[in-house]
Amino acid sequence: MARTRNASLARALDQAGWSRTQLARAVNRAGAEAGQPFHYDQSAVSHWIGGTMPRPQVRPLIAEALSRRLGRPVTLAEIGLASPADDTTGSSGDTVADVLDLGRADMDPSRRGVLSAGLYSAALAVPLFHDLVGRAEAVGTGRTTHIGAGEVETVRAMTTKVADILDELGGGHARPMAAAFLVNTVGPYLKASAPEPVRRDMRAAASDLVYLTGWMAMYERDHGVGQRYYCKALELAGAADDHVTYCRTLRGMSLQASNLGYGSKAAEFADSAAEAAPKGGPRLRAFLAGQQAHAASMIGDRHKAFAKLRETETALSKADSRREAIGGYDASAYHFHVAHVLYETKDLSGSIKAMREALKLQPKQERQGRVHFNAVLAQRQFEYGHIEAACESWTQFLDDYVMLSTARGDEHFETMRSRIRPYRRTRAVRELAARAQEVAALKAA
Repeated sequence: MARTRNASLARALDQAGWSRTQLARAVNRAGAEAGQPFHYDQSAVSHWIGGTMPRPQVRPLIAEALSRRLGRPVTLAEIGLASPADDTTGSSGDTVADVLDLGRADMDPSRRGVLSAGLYSAALAVPLFHDLVGRAEAVGTGRTTHIGAGEVETVRAMTTKVADILDELGGGHARPMAAAFLVNTVGPYLKASAPEPVRRDMRAAASDLVYLTGWMAMYERDHGVGQRYYCKALELAGAADDHVTYCRTLRGMSLQASNLGYGSKAAEFADSAAEAAPKGGPRLRAFLAGQQAHAASMIGDRHKAFAKLRETETALSKADSRREAIGGYDASAYHFHVAHVLYETKDLSGSIKAMREALKLQPKQERQGRVHFNAVLAQRQFEYGHIEAACESWTQFLDDYVMLSTARGDEHFETMRSRIRPYRRTRAVRELAARAQEVAALKAA
């Protein structure tokens, strides 16, 4: 049977201004990001345009590659690749059901691979806060149980405990606990009967936990999963009329975009979070402005980046001593943002100095944050040519990394080993390599 040419895909390729080889490379990059290595070339794209249907797991990658290029969502139907089985959004229209499905997959190692295959969408359209407020039907209630303020406090207390475990032991341990609590406790609470103020408070508490779980998924490099959690946190925050968690989640989405190198998207989310923020305290203003500074520096807006850093410093100086467990912002986080801005503006020595200050001010119990900070500092020292200083920072990184279960730490570990490999004649590098071998053996045990 003769195949029908896919004119829709050909049209999208023309709109993108790409050759067939460029599309193939973009699909390969997207596949690698989603943990699905492919090696497509121009001939594969020619077959797709000629009417051959790509494999089911490849079709969303094609749509995402084109979405990133065009800067807007591109659906499978738009490019002639639609199939009911290709829906990777994970959205059923029922917020609670979607959260429970995410949580169950996070709890079940056999489903984790399927869940992680979801791709981060760089062209995601985020709903505005006023579009979400009042959508209480999205978190429908049942009448089988009744909850009160005590159950709300239980969710908030557990969220704080999970955040503490994240800091001390890593997301590999904390995230499954959060997922189990979401499924076994929070889900039933959201469906229970309660006075309207309690229902609203429960949605807000649940939103905080879903946001934190998304943060952990992002930190564990499951970016598609993290994005789905974030979107559900937005919906719950809107249903609870909770501006703070809505803005905090958008800010988390900005950080995720910046981690993946999408500067424009990071700036869009950071600015949207600041614009939607309620009249909050100075620590919230600092929390949002610091991320705006980082995102602005990524897109070359030096003036805005430094203006937002000044705004962050001023706000932080007015904050009281209480630091939130979830989404907390302090002097250490501020100097980390300073380091990012200076690095993006080509001041490598200034960035290193700011990273040192961030580490000096970091709370001692935040082992996971310290792992990341030391690894970033070491990489920048190495880039600056200070090999021995970098080895010292990497040694401190290893001291904490060996105690954690963290995918981001694993990534830093592999980066360290690949960078020092050509310098094995240096004594500091030899000593670091020996220590790294010991840590690798302990991790494998």
